[in-house]
Amino acid sequence: MSKTAAVIGSGFGGLALAIRLQSAGIQTTVFEKRDKPGGRAYVYEDDGFTFDAGPTVITDPASLEELWQLSGRTMSDDVTLIPISPFYRLCWEDGYRFDYVNDQAALDEQIGAKSPPDVDGYRRFLEYSKELNHEGYEKLGAVPFLSPWSMVKAAPQLVRLQAYRSVYSKVSSFIKDEHLRQAFSFHTLLVGGNPFDTSAIYALIHALERSGGVWFAKGGTGALVRGMVKLLTDLGGRIELSAEIDRIDVEGNRARAVVLKDGRRESFDMIGSNADVVHTYSHLLRGSRRGEHYGRKLANKRFSMSLVVVYFGLKGTRPDLKHHMVLFGPRYRGLIDEIFKRDGLADDFSLYLHAPSVTDDSLAPEGHSAYYVLAPVPHLGTADIDWSVEGPKYRDRILQYLNDRYIPGLLDDLVTVRHITPFDFRDELNSHLGSAFSIEPILTQSAWFRTHNRDDAIANLYIVGAGTHPGAGVPGVVGSAKATAGLMIADARS
Repeated sequence: MSKTAAVIGSGFGGLALAIRLQSAGIQTTVFEKRDKPGGRAYVYEDDGFTFDAGPTVITDPASLEELWQLSGRTMSDDVTLIPISPFYRLCWEDGYRFDYVNDQAALDEQIGAKSPPDVDGYRRFLEYSKELNHEGYEKLGAVPFLSPWSMVKAAPQLVRLQAYRSVYSKVSSFIKDEHLRQAFSFHTLLVGGNPFDTSAIYALIHALERSGGVWFAKGGTGALVRGMVKLLTDLGGRIELSAEIDRIDVEGNRARAVVLKDGRRESFDMIGSNADVVHTYSHLLRGSRRGEHYGRKLANKRFSMSLVVVYFGLKGTRPDLKHHMVLFGPRYRGLIDEIFKRDGLADDFSLYLHAPSVTDDSLAPEGHSAYYVLAPVPHLGTADIDWSVEGPKYRDRILQYLNDRYIPGLLDDLVTVRHITPFDFRDELNSHLGSAFSIEPILTQSAWFRTHNRDDAIANLYIVGAGTHPGAGVPGVVGSAKATAGLMIADARS
């Protein structure tokens, strides 16, 4: 087949795409702006601590294993995945705790103690989620939606499953207790979605976790990235770091080459972009009619929220913590409404606390422990906030909150700390409006309504990652790579 391909960006989507192309005999080069691979899955190393910058929850490990199987290999040769239980410990300020485990009897016991009628309601919700997972993820998660007809064909099942309702609304139709409604609707926030607006189809995440488990890569998510890079290079693929793409050269309806910031120009038969979709069209394709027109159209879509993430290392260990914890603040709907729709920064917050040293003590010096805590915040188009000023203040508020409620002695035992804000998503990752998850996953921005896996006008330009179908999250971007690679391989062969 002797075709060549460039992949712009080495996030999970870009690496998975490159592995699939290289496995199919297409000579593939990945260009990464930063000094390490991984995109959002960057790794920071401070004072002997290792911090995964982005994704920490691995679900559907089979979708990753498949990347190795393409060339007759086994993922376990390069990466060790460790099962996590509970999946999450959920905590509320009134003292209620819920351990979300993959054990039906344990779930029934916890739900029954809180709200007996919701035991049956949860079981019905789980069956509904399983059906969503089958229809929305297993059948369509790696299928490119390239025409309105592809959406029309899927519409009857989406209507039958009431995809037009929100996740929270649909969860509430099964479950009556408010704590439990929050417990089974917060997952959309992990892919950038407002549970009160996001299509109920995303309730499939619950069944995906129950069927495939929740996992962590030994050595951190960065170890999974390194395993994927090793697989790619073992197959003969190439990855260039500190190699920022300045533009994509287009002639007529074809992309001819990528031009790097250092002035180099390299020609390829096909180009796949794992960069932010607005950045791809508005910047990389600047000067082309397609880039200018579609870039403006994309910029007018609704985008997911941003994040403040604080990474910190402590003296001592905290074995009472769980690997993944969700710490709900005093408000749920009101806070989410402010994050997605109102200018300004709320006084309260809800947090995701990652305590990987509970599972893997190699991420911190002996006798120490590593953490990160994440707070959803408005993106730069929703709220006009100077994060260079407010970021350190917000970081300190979060650390004080954790010290007072969940990690006593945190401030006394603090060894190292760093944080990122929406400005970092904008400047380091070229994310439009500093959005952490690209286009918001509402129904009218899903499937065919997202950026297509193959561009409609530039015949050999392809899109992979959170901004295309099926969306954000590790399974989502790995699924997008499967959909996009299928198109590229078929086009190369034809």
